[in-house]
Amino acid sequence: MWNQVYNPLGNEWLSTLVAAIPVVVLLALIASGKVKAHLAAVIALAAAICIAIWAFTMPAGLALRASVFGLVTGFFPIGWIVLNVIFLYRLAVEKGSFELLQRTIGGVSPDRRIQLLLIAFSFGAFFEGASGFGTPVAVTGAMLMGLGFSPLAAAGLSLIANTAPVAYGALGTPIQGLASVTGLDPFLLGAMVGRQLPLFSLIVPFWLIWAFAGFKGMKEIWPAILVTGVSFAVPQFLISNFVNPWIVDIGASLISMACLIGFLKIWQPRELWLSPALRTRDDSVGTMPATVASTTPVTTAEMWRGLLPWIIVCIVLLVWGSDWFKVPMNKTFVWNYPIEGLHNLISKVPPVVAKPTTEGAVFSFTWLTYTGSGMLIAAILSAFLMGFNPVRLVKAYGETIWAVRYSLLTIAAMLAIGTLTRYSGIDATLGLAFAHAGFLYPFFGTLLGWLGVALTGSDTASNVLFGGLQKITAEQLGLSPILMAAANSSGGVMGKMIDAQSIVVASTATNWFGHEGSILRFVFKHSITLACLVGVFVMLQAYVFTGMIIHP
Repeated sequence: MWNQVYNPLGNEWLSTLVAAIPVVVLLALIASGKVKAHLAAVIALAAAICIAIWAFTMPAGLALRASVFGLVTGFFPIGWIVLNVIFLYRLAVEKGSFELLQRTIGGVSPDRRIQLLLIAFSFGAFFEGASGFGTPVAVTGAMLMGLGFSPLAAAGLSLIANTAPVAYGALGTPIQGLASVTGLDPFLLGAMVGRQLPLFSLIVPFWLIWAFAGFKGMKEIWPAILVTGVSFAVPQFLISNFVNPWIVDIGASLISMACLIGFLKIWQPRELWLSPALRTRDDSVGTMPATVASTTPVTTAEMWRGLLPWIIVCIVLLVWGSDWFKVPMNKTFVWNYPIEGLHNLISKVPPVVAKPTTEGAVFSFTWLTYTGSGMLIAAILSAFLMGFNPVRLVKAYGETIWAVRYSLLTIAAMLAIGTLTRYSGIDATLGLAFAHAGFLYPFFGTLLGWLGVALTGSDTASNVLFGGLQKITAEQLGLSPILMAAANSSGGVMGKMIDAQSIVVASTATNWFGHEGSILRFVFKHSITLACLVGVFVMLQAYVFTGMIIHP
């Protein structure tokens, strides 16, 4: 048995500085723009292992086993979700199903503001829920460019729209990652986030159109914006609190799209906004694209061809996310592996806990009920209906593994860092230091999540890095750990629009290489303002609207 040490150097500030080295190394390497994310994560993991062993006196065997445990947890279930979602997306693109989907959605209304609501916000939220990790920005940016939007408008507005859904992206991957490092129930975490973000799901559509068309342009279509926001925010709350955190974005986005399309059958803007240019556009950088995708209306048969893969996804995931399926399957198809040489061999001690508590380390391989397994089944069913033969399907899967290899390595390394810092007590040392923020911690803790996403490019990575710290600091200050862990994810979503990865994806999707700085300047003020608003709201939840907080 090894007892964690929270002040190994005998000086609180010096110990805190040393504990911060792995996180600082990771963020600095990524922020430099000179080191790929997967290499930065591996280097930071090596630094974390060294700090855990040599500074925090963690036995080397325990440190290495904790790291491997985190690597495996990073792939199952998190990397497994990403791999199979991208597999389906690539299949849809190859068979032309995605192009039909683009034409279907773009043909709903010629008004550019309505197109933004439908594509950038609602449909982007669907892809965030289905895949995340940059896919929504790539998809919506390409679609808006195809409809004639300028590169700056297509990239910048896609980034602004891709905020409120991020916490539930990739079938709840950020929530799963947060639960992995905090030990808190993912259903409670998802429900708490669902009591923070719906307000911003209502605000963001208004913010999006205001950024594009100015206040007057926004006011002219406020009924459509309100329908879009309410029809997303209400399902976001209901699904996260009463169903599960895995299908929140998919359910809310589908309802939002259906409500907006239905509303447009009885209401239309008095004046159509046909210009795809930003109201405040800089003409030197906001030129129109040279080519525009076909605007030929799709037939009913083509529309259903475009929708088919995603309808199958919705049906399969509704089954996979239900307790009547999960509970019996997990009793039958589950393998529990206590990690030999790590399980119950580490003890948390005061002041982090009231009395010494051992840390368990059991890997539960619930392979059948993993969300990624459901996604794979949906992809295979869709592939056969789209006309793929088995040989091409196997080859396409191999191509997908190769395409996302670095993303999988990054996710695994990030989880390894988060798991190691939890078992070594490094996160506890940082949490004790952050406790000095006192009364203002709910605000600054929320901004910590924003900073983590801004620098790592992932709400999942930010949750893994800072989730344990948020929990420990909250306990030290007498705040709800569930509130502050959720705040890390809710605040983090506003950093998504300024992270380097998203901006590069946006510039690539719009073929606007070399203008990343223009995109960043356009979205930065929106990002920091919205993050501060989330921080203020979390402060109000912590001290005023305490009835909104979920308790175990």
